[in-house]
Amino acid sequence: MKEAELIARLENLAPLLEENAPRAERERKPVDEVMSAIEDTGAYLYFVPKRFGGYEFSVEGFVRIGMSLGEACMSTAWVVTFCMEHNWLLSLFDRPAQEEIFGSQPYIIAPGMLAPSGVATPEDGGFRLTGRWEWGTGVMHADWVLVGARTEGCNPQQPDLYMYALPREDVSVVDTWNPAGMVGTGSNEVHIENVLVPAHRRLDVNALRDGGSPGARWHDRPLYRMPMLPFLGLTATAPLVGGARKAVRLFQQRVAKRAVYGTQDKQKERAVTQARLGRLTARMVSLEKQVYGLANEIYALGTRGGTSEAVERAELRVRVAMAVREARDIVTEVVEASGAHAHFLDNPLQRIQRDLNTGAGHTVFDLDAGTELYGRLLLGYPPNLPI
Repeated sequence: MKEAELIARLENLAPLLEENAPRAERERKPVDEVMSAIEDTGAYLYFVPKRFGGYEFSVEGFVRIGMSLGEACMSTAWVVTFCMEHNWLLSLFDRPAQEEIFGSQPYIIAPGMLAPSGVATPEDGGFRLTGRWEWGTGVMHADWVLVGARTEGCNPQQPDLYMYALPREDVSVVDTWNPAGMVGTGSNEVHIENVLVPAHRRLDVNALRDGGSPGARWHDRPLYRMPMLPFLGLTATAPLVGGARKAVRLFQQRVAKRAVYGTQDKQKERAVTQARLGRLTARMVSLEKQVYGLANEIYALGTRGGTSEAVERAELRVRVAMAVREARDIVTEVVEASGAHAHFLDNPLQRIQRDLNTGAGHTVFDLDAGTELYGRLLLGYPPNLPI
């Protein structure tokens, strides 16, 4: 399959996502029929290595998919882009893990919960894993899970964080997902109790930070040498920017019909409305170009053949977070200019604003932490956060 064909297949599903967005929110998870239709397109092969029958398509095309689906339903798009990206994560594991998993199935659908919320106890042949993880995006349709844990007895002063891959049947999903926004993602908690994970399904997260993972060395492709955190941020950004684009389009449609209270004037006839629409649209165009530019820069780090520098990764993290801040601000202004009806729960603008506010809370978009880290590195201090 060619990349343009897959992108077109997914973009053609946008009306289905939009139609089912209210249902996803009511059911607090992506709609089964929608997820099945997305899977049928071959979306999850996007980042699977070619040696296993995958596509190894472009990062720029991935961003386009995230924006297009995010315009239709941010929650569903968030799940889809993360599950696409988690096949990229699996491609960074060492060869035995990939041969076991990709060798027995074409792709995985898996949440990736990398916060060290569990403990791994060494045992002959592997590690006993126990813990409880939040933010299980994708878990409602998963066949595998990826979780982060520290090794029992490790030196607390030394970084020790490993990612483990487990079949979905080895974990319990607990219904805890009741947020204000991104309700339709179904990102429930995952519990693991005393499960033995073979040693080859364990990956040092530190090896992912700069593009020097075992999988990157094996595949020897720029796609797999990209640094993890900037790419993770980009994965989460694309659906949010798509949601902001939808908000601006809804605003344009709304002002074309809306009358100004107490007059016979249409809102579109007011110069202030025309100026606001022009400003919002220009900001939106600029934001989209900015995100595509970030995609190309992140990919470029993988083309150099070596590992990336911490200051480069910190800069990209900050700029990704600033892009999400701009998307959020655009939607805030749209809602402000759209009248009281924008606050009715059945108005798509209301869901867009709640979803974007919630999605912007992802830790990778923490501007305070990100800018402090970047400033430290610029001044020659060591990093105080993983990067």
